[in-house]
Amino acid sequence: MPDAAVTQVGVRRRVLIAFFILIFATLALTGRLAWIQIVKADELFDQAWEQWNRSIPTRSPRGSIYDSRGRLLAGSTTVETVVAIPPRIEDAEQAARLLAPVLEMDEDQLYELLTMNLSSIYLKRKVEPEVAQAVRDLELPGIVFATEGKRFYPGGSLASQVLGFVGMDQGWAGLEIQYEEYLKGREGRMLFPSDNKGRPMPHEVKRYVPPKDGMDLYLTIDETIQYIVERELARAMLEYQPKQAMIMAADPKTGAILAAASKPDFDPLHYADFEPETWDLAPVTHSFEPGSTFKLTTLAASIEEGQYNQNEYFFCTGYANVAGHNIGCWTAGRGHGSISYLEAVQSSCNPAFINLGQRLGKEKLLEYIHAFGYGQKTGLDYPGEASGLVFEPEQLGPLELATTSFGQGVSVTPLQQLMAVSAMANGGFLMKPYLVREIRDMEGNTVYKREPEVVRQVISRETSRQVAEIMEQVVLDGSGMNAAIEGYRIAGKTGTAQKVGPGGAYIPGEYIVSFIGFVPVDDPQFIVYIAVDSATRGAQWGSQIGAPIARRIFIDVLNYLQIPPAEQSPLPPASLVEVPDLQGLTVDEAAEMVDLGGLLLRIVGKGQYIVNQTPKAGAMVSRQTQVVVYLGSGDSDSDQAISIPDLRGFTIREASEVLSWLGLRLEVEGSGIAISQQPEAGREVKSGTAVKVVFGSPLDP
Repeated sequence: MPDAAVTQVGVRRRVLIAFFILIFATLALTGRLAWIQIVKADELFDQAWEQWNRSIPTRSPRGSIYDSRGRLLAGSTTVETVVAIPPRIEDAEQAARLLAPVLEMDEDQLYELLTMNLSSIYLKRKVEPEVAQAVRDLELPGIVFATEGKRFYPGGSLASQVLGFVGMDQGWAGLEIQYEEYLKGREGRMLFPSDNKGRPMPHEVKRYVPPKDGMDLYLTIDETIQYIVERELARAMLEYQPKQAMIMAADPKTGAILAAASKPDFDPLHYADFEPETWDLAPVTHSFEPGSTFKLTTLAASIEEGQYNQNEYFFCTGYANVAGHNIGCWTAGRGHGSISYLEAVQSSCNPAFINLGQRLGKEKLLEYIHAFGYGQKTGLDYPGEASGLVFEPEQLGPLELATTSFGQGVSVTPLQQLMAVSAMANGGFLMKPYLVREIRDMEGNTVYKREPEVVRQVISRETSRQVAEIMEQVVLDGSGMNAAIEGYRIAGKTGTAQKVGPGGAYIPGEYIVSFIGFVPVDDPQFIVYIAVDSATRGAQWGSQIGAPIARRIFIDVLNYLQIPPAEQSPLPPASLVEVPDLQGLTVDEAAEMVDLGGLLLRIVGKGQYIVNQTPKAGAMVSRQTQVVVYLGSGDSDSDQAISIPDLRGFTIREASEVLSWLGLRLEVEGSGIAISQQPEAGREVKSGTAVKVVFGSPLDP
């Protein structure tokens, strides 16, 4: 009996242990099942989905970019991309051998791609239609196609620095990268069930997840004004052969940028063929000493603070002595003599502006410099904006105060200058500039709309009116005469600043000449800033380079915008000017003489002195007539080799006149201005040789 009891207890214990083991196993299995079915369900489903299905990506069309009037500046077209599904490749070695010459790829590289452990992989993206068809003709298993968008720019290089460019998948410069999140859209996919070799399963449903189109940008840029600006930049590069030229234009009342460019520029479809520095929009990303255009800041501050009286007289001796240093006027020591402050502005007298700066004092002058937006970014919706450089109060001693008052020793961007003078034109309000006016989705709904934004009021409306009228006098009877247009009230200011090298020293013989102006004076609708860096032909004066460029731009923009002329023309009745005798003079001496009469100087040839000119001395001509001069030895020996001059930028008449001086003949092709020639400039030829010159638009390739 006791043995039986012991046995029964042992059985019960074993049953109980087995029961608990069973319960534990059940709970463990239930927990594991819950872990798989609930916690890991999504992850395991994704893994299973990857095993059952294959997908081919389809990229969305990138959003388009339009000008202010809805004209397409950048769009996308559909192209095909060659895709491989490695599990479906039957003979990777043969496929690589056949595809290599068609795709222009290395055979070993292709073989490596075709044998990768991936569901799909790009072989070559965005191929031309003929390449896609050649791949199709090979009929290779596992080789399929995906659709993608490819960027195109209808205007070629037009506005290329504003727009930027697109790499394989995203924007890399300009507005293309600034607004990448809006432009790029969302990728789609083509999904289909497959077996273990990647072959589509019969009778299974394919799924297509469509891509989402990118949004469209509508800019403030006007395509026509942009073309006018770039045409004049191209012409400036031909005529003056500088290192760089730049122009920026805006609506002074709103801050909307109407045009912006610099040359050299680039083709956004072949951006890699150009130097990276040509990708930058220089008026935004570059800063430099502004020269005399900065005097407008000192002028506006002086008027606002009651320190300026245009009828007060000042005696310019040719220099100003500040803290033991003689700071010269541009007249190279000759001085202007006794002049009114209005005449000082018209003639851009440095000592007079030093005096105004001293009257203001460093605190007040710096206050206005900062108020006009210098030394800080404007906030333009464009990447890489420079902030420029102005003195801190503790750095502004008497000498720095003097040079700052006429635009030396400070560094500003053309954009800052444009916005500052816009404030002087529009009643005193500093506006925040902008390039994108609207963003719309693929249904055309506006998702963003930019309104003009006032940063601050810097000067009073009365001061603004006075500055505008003084700037008008600069165009009527000062250094800006070559920008004047009959019937229109134009305000302007020229500038000439010696370039500063990397070490801070001025570079001999290199200047940045500039002009800023707006029209009409009483109702400003268009303002433009022009800068030409290190011209190698012509007189490096703002009056001789910047002002004529501005005049041509003003004429075309006024006609395009249909801005009517003033009821009464501000220009006096047309009077003739006597052409001075320039022979034997240097370029600078000649430039000063023609500048006083409102004439233009055009230089051809090499040498220190002028040996010929047209029109001849004593001829009576209208203002803004171009006087072409020739620099050379004056040797007329017909047996001597003649060096052919560079005629690019000349008219047919001017080219004919110059060649006739040298005893050469002109052969004409086309019309417009000279854009190329044969033989090339610098070639030495005999007297009587014919020079073939092609004339056309400066934007012609």
